[in-house]
Amino acid sequence: TAVFGWLLLIAVLFVVGQSLGTKSVPGYDAGQAGQAERTLHQLTSNALAPATESVLIQSRTVSSGGTAGSGGTAGSGDTVSKGELRTAARQVVSALTALPSAAAQVSSPRASADGQSLLVTFTVPGNQNDAATAVRPAQRAVAAVQARYPGLTVAEAGDASVSGALNNAIGGDFHKAEETSVPVTLILLLVVFGSLIAAGIPVLLALTAVIAAISLLSVVGQYLPVSSSTSEVVLIIGMAVGIDYSLFYLRREREERARGASVAEALRVAAGTSGKAIVVSGLTVMVALAGLFLTGLTIFDGVALGSIAVVGIAVAGSLTVLPALLSWLGPRTHRGRIPLLRRRSAARPSRMWASLVRGVVRHPLVWGGITCLALLALATPALGMRIGEPAIDAPKDLPVVTTMDQIQRAFPQAPSPASVVVTGNVHAPGVPAALDALRRDVSVSGRGPISVTSLARGRALLVNVPLAGNGADTASDTSLIALQDKILPSTLGKVGGLSYAVTGDTASNYDFSQQMDSRVPLVFAAVAVAAFVLLAIAFGSLVIPLVSIVLNLLSVGAAYGLITLIFQDGRLQGPLDYTSFGGIINWIPLFIFVFLFGISMDYHVFLLSRIRELWRGGASPSDAVVNGIASSAGVVTSAALIMVAVFSIFATMSFLDLKILGIGMASAVLIDATVVRGVLLPAALSLLGERAWSGPRWLRRRAERATRQSIG
Repeated sequence: TAVFGWLLLIAVLFVVGQSLGTKSVPGYDAGQAGQAERTLHQLTSNALAPATESVLIQSRTVSSGGTAGSGGTAGSGDTVSKGELRTAARQVVSALTALPSAAAQVSSPRASADGQSLLVTFTVPGNQNDAATAVRPAQRAVAAVQARYPGLTVAEAGDASVSGALNNAIGGDFHKAEETSVPVTLILLLVVFGSLIAAGIPVLLALTAVIAAISLLSVVGQYLPVSSSTSEVVLIIGMAVGIDYSLFYLRREREERARGASVAEALRVAAGTSGKAIVVSGLTVMVALAGLFLTGLTIFDGVALGSIAVVGIAVAGSLTVLPALLSWLGPRTHRGRIPLLRRRSAARPSRMWASLVRGVVRHPLVWGGITCLALLALATPALGMRIGEPAIDAPKDLPVVTTMDQIQRAFPQAPSPASVVVTGNVHAPGVPAALDALRRDVSVSGRGPISVTSLARGRALLVNVPLAGNGADTASDTSLIALQDKILPSTLGKVGGLSYAVTGDTASNYDFSQQMDSRVPLVFAAVAVAAFVLLAIAFGSLVIPLVSIVLNLLSVGAAYGLITLIFQDGRLQGPLDYTSFGGIINWIPLFIFVFLFGISMDYHVFLLSRIRELWRGGASPSDAVVNGIASSAGVVTSAALIMVAVFSIFATMSFLDLKILGIGMASAVLIDATVVRGVLLPAALSLLGERAWSGPRWLRRRAERATRQSIG
């Protein structure tokens, strides 16, 4: 009943998800950029300002040799005539204006400082929430002009074309990860269990939980913004926790069977021990992931909901369909032995870990002190971590990235402009004079001309203002702040009845960083407090939660230090195939903290539950630590190695953020499951002794009552 009921539930959720399909609910950025996006959506049904595209017309010899705009030119014998450049540029303008849904604005060709390049800019018409699709007719028109001029570079780049290219590249990367992660996981599970059926059970639970959670996202997506990458994050987390929980359950079931218990008795004990640990661990993971809601950033809402859903479903499956499947299969669970792999006894304590932990227990200060100092030393570089955003995070071999670089060299002040959404009494007598003053102020700063577009049948204006820098550096942020705090208040701000807000790539990134800086301490504190409460209730102790939080922070700190050394300082650029921009992408540290704080609790709760069980059974604190870790470390190490292998796949992907994420999470999980759980945890528990499990009497009674009920 449980097995077929589970499969029926997954099938129903899948059908519902497929019938609803995917709905694009707009998500808004933080701060003033988000305010402008909401206004745009109310006026035009588009949450984003019209995407700006640029078409570069340039001699191919300049593209591959001299750097126009920086003093370098190709030899006069190799360059095409300026007349041919102008003719090609006019054809680009004609092709764009002749499109069925003509661009709102197509500029006249603009020449570079050395006259070797021309630039035509235009705004993309249509649905800006799917600008990558809306820009395709323009891309085809530009490609047709390029075909007529093989001696020229006639190439397009901009917000929409870059977005389309990046989405395709990201989709390819994640498709590769999906194709690789499941086989790698299955192979490692075969090595762990030595039999096909036992190895397939964790994969089955994890995949069904992922399918159910992604299907639920289709329902959530009808009302909340869910980004395209959410399903990939759900896949990663679902595979991680689903396999972890199955391994924990199978490990205890096999141990009890090895002691001579019947299938039913082994499952009863596994449910009361490993099952309880799974519930505590799952709740802690979900609470940690819920911390993403506190950022106030809609980009994290879908990720948080999907991740919480897949963890909750995996917990439910571990408590229902997993024991049902094991009961149904009985001894057949361990059939399907692989000839080249010896049959593994997961119930056998690890001699290696037992020997290590005995040494730690004998000299906890020495082992714990040295290990703690080593992790603190590894975490030290994180003190100099610089949070930022690369000008463009994309594979270097994408043609659109090459075009962006060529445009930046030929026209150094050509990043995506700031888009000022002006509403209110836009027809007031003082508006033309205010716009003229804005043009003068921007012109004095040397940033090029502004453009003004009427929106919503004259009810609003969109003013595009060029910014200094490359769109993602300090110069761009300084230029943006000057625009928001000085130029706009002294021009448009002088007209009564007008309101305005600034959006665009630079504004969105800046407001995102400001929001992150203000909310990250709140997220860290809330997650730590919630984890403390859950662990205190589960173990009846106030000391254990404090130790757990400190050890988790050490793991996260070590991961932060490692990614700072590798990616901020530019180490391993060759082997990992990336170019450092001198910082860490702004959203990654928070995501690593939330994810690892939750996931590492899987191992921590599992080990602590076993140690506490032995201690309550009469073992001394030292013996409980040694035997608890020796009997559990094997499955924890196996689960961690699977997770490390899956995360390491991300280091092979094309995008810098995915590389940082993969290396950071893989290293932290490995450190957490080996050094922290094998050395620091037993050292801390040995030093504390009986005091580790001390707490208020009412709290201890609550934990003991819950333990008796779960086992009974």
